[in-house]
Amino acid sequence: MDDISAATTRAPDDRVLPYTVPALDIRGRVVRLGASLDDILGRHHYPEPVARVLAEAAALTVMLGSTLKGEGRFQLQTKSDGAIPMLVVDFNAPDSYRAMARYDAERLAQAMEAGTLSTGELLGSGHLAMTVDQGSETTRYQGIVALEGQSLEEAGHQYFRQSEQIPTRIRLGVGSVLSGGGLAWRAGGLIAQFMPTSPDRLRAADLSPGDAPEGHAILAAAADDNDGISDDAWAETRSLLGTIEHHELLDPTLDSERLLYRLFHERGAHVFEPLAVRDACRCSRERVMGMLKGFSQDDRQAMVADDGTLGVTCEFCSRRYDFSAAEVEAELSAQD
Repeated sequence: MDDISAATTRAPDDRVLPYTVPALDIRGRVVRLGASLDDILGRHHYPEPVARVLAEAAALTVMLGSTLKGEGRFQLQTKSDGAIPMLVVDFNAPDSYRAMARYDAERLAQAMEAGTLSTGELLGSGHLAMTVDQGSETTRYQGIVALEGQSLEEAGHQYFRQSEQIPTRIRLGVGSVLSGGGLAWRAGGLIAQFMPTSPDRLRAADLSPGDAPEGHAILAAAADDNDGISDDAWAETRSLLGTIEHHELLDPTLDSERLLYRLFHERGAHVFEPLAVRDACRCSRERVMGMLKGFSQDDRQAMVADDGTLGVTCEFCSRRYDFSAAEVEAELSAQD
């Protein structure tokens, strides 16, 4: 663990930086996504509003999924009635993620013409699910948040109020910057969670001790500006996070350490070993074959092209897998 000083000069991308501010009883993470995110969005050629919303979801997912210990998967998925009816972002512990979106081109064009392009407006009404799956030896967990036109930041706040019951603030920023003569996508995010340990603060926050507090009054006070917590440290944290400018989460010359120093230098922030993250898909020829097994033989036959091949393109990485119809049926028969 290192103390943060004002002397930091590097600004590395595609990493997550854990931190704590002991004087305020908070812990959190800062994420910066650069080339990995630009590669994902570049493969799909999404319209700008779709790319922006998916980039927000990617930053949020990487920030939350990187807390997994060991192997496992954290997935964020939305299903809604807006111009972007589905987002899926997977974080595969310890260090890789992938992302995809589906959008309605006609409805998106209407939204662009009307100027209704906020994240909440593009997603519409539906739900957001966050799923933690750490293998067969652990219980799969899923938290669901209703989407009602709110931002992904607020949806994240609701997730922690309802599922984790930990006072949480999230800030997200997405945009593009000049890089190598062209524009490149970037995203940044910061999360802070109030984790009091002193008896006085535990009483003030109505929290139970430990890393995962249970059963406090935060649910009943969701609309309160301070999350229903009468603690000066949490009020100060929220106030400080409210000063973060959008560009500070994206600026390639402002690294995560310096951002934390700007926020918490009077209180003393400490950082831990950063985690480098990368863009990587989980698809494979074997997984695609397993997916095809889920279709009936008649459905598989309907997928066969005029040249006798059956092609499947991964929605995440755009990689195409081509099979002959005879090969598929022979392999699936051998698996039975």
